[in-house]
Amino acid sequence: MLKTNLSILAVVIGCLGVFTWVANAIPQIQSDVPEDLVLSDDVSPEELIAAGEELYNGGGGCTACHGLGERAPNLLTDHAGTGLIGERCANRVAGEDCKQYLHTSMVNPNAYLVEGFAPIMLDASRTLSSVQIWALVAYLQSLGGEVTVTGADFADAGDAAPAGGVVAAAPAAPVLGPTGPLDPEELLTRHTCSTCHAVTGASPLGPSYEGMGSRLTADEIRTSILDPTASAAEGFEAMLGLMPPIFGNIPAAELEAIVQFIASQR
Repeated sequence: MLKTNLSILAVVIGCLGVFTWVANAIPQIQSDVPEDLVLSDDVSPEELIAAGEELYNGGGGCTACHGLGERAPNLLTDHAGTGLIGERCANRVAGEDCKQYLHTSMVNPNAYLVEGFAPIMLDASRTLSSVQIWALVAYLQSLGGEVTVTGADFADAGDAAPAGGVVAAAPAAPVLGPTGPLDPEELLTRHTCSTCHAVTGASPLGPSYEGMGSRLTADEIRTSILDPTASAAEGFEAMLGLMPPIFGNIPAAELEAIVQFIASQR
């Protein structure tokens, strides 16, 4: 009996050891996911600007497209002689002030597409909370204009606590674990992958998934999703930096379903 129990124990320890080795062998790359933003309901313009600037240059991934003026208008400098974004925003759409225009441009980016640029921007509310979005609006307003964003905008969005309370933005990253059906093609649509990548056929913004599994291993595909700025596929070098490094916030099971689906495309 003792011998049998010892044999079972040895098998259990061996299995745990194997699974631990496999888990540690998977590349652990931390994505630059925007941190939760906590602001009071009487937040000052200076606090909003500072929070928005940090987000713009960091986890928001804004500079990937809006920092060069090639893929999207440069929001940090003059554009086509129209001035800084804080100056020109109020003149973009008749009947909309600067604050309205900037906010709409983030949550419905194809509504006011600037001439000469492709519709490649995704709805910012997919990865940022409303508080984070309003902080970005305040920062952009400050570039040549007057900041009119206040705590009332958070309250209108349902994110403000009673007067004097604390406003905590909803986490940008969902909890790990399955959150829905693990149908790979549905997941590609839900997480906006199909906006830039085609499952079959050519894709102008990113490499097609067709045949990708014959060129890359599952580990390489996973790494390219979590750290998309590391390298570019042949023929898409000019697009390097377009895909923001925010997809580490996809639930683990869903991310793995996507990786295995892409790896199966041969």
